[in-house]
Amino acid sequence: MSNIKEREKFDDFEIMDEYDFSGGVRGRFYKPKKVPTTLRLDDDIILFFKKKASEEKVPYQTLINAYLRKELKVV
Repeated sequence: MSNIKEREKFDDFEIMDEYDFSGGVRGRFYKPKKVPTTLRLDDDIILFFKKKASEEKVPYQTLINAYLRKELKVV
């Protein structure tokens, strides 16, 4: 879809009033990227990452994950 003419055919798409999902399978293509886990860390470590996370406006778990990934040198 490199130009407007090619995209015009999708502009008048109408949603059907009803769809039949009776044969559908819930979660068939779902693959979680993150695994929930419990990790016991010292208070000062959590406070450090929470403070840094608030400064950078990202979740602190994301910072911990990035730090561990960097230390392990995993892509």
